[in-house]
Amino acid sequence: MGFELVQLQWAGHARRPVIRLRVEHQAPDRAVSLDDCAAVSRHLESWLDGESAVPDRYVLEVSSPGLERPLARDRDFRRFRGRRVAVTGTEVLCGRSARLEGELLGLGPADKDGAAAVLLRLNGRDEVEVPRASIKDAHLVHDWTIS
Repeated sequence: MGFELVQLQWAGHARRPVIRLRVEHQAPDRAVSLDDCAAVSRHLESWLDGESAVPDRYVLEVSSPGLERPLARDRDFRRFRGRRVAVTGTEVLCGRSARLEGELLGLGPADKDGAAAVLLRLNGRDEVEVPRASIKDAHLVHDWTIS
């Protein structure tokens, strides 16, 4: 259909799960419209209805990644280099806090497991390397101030 999956979340109850999808166009310079979300939803509903792992009753939510889009794939961390991001860890990150915010500098070299660290310039201008295995959530931070 010309879309890529950005994020998939399975929430709700086992008898009536909520399946949340965030999608973007394969051409990332195109915005995802409401009509796009409806088309993806209609396309997936027929497939989900035939899947035995999905209960008869479910809620399907399809949306764009949004202004504060999640960063999950290596290419997301490369694409949004220079943007403001927030990273939340499974533990305290870099000896500072479980949540770090700053400018995304990109990805560092891969570790022994092949996972690259996320490079950040924090508000105090310190640069840190956050291991990908320690990150449970990362997303863009939009500047909501009105000029």
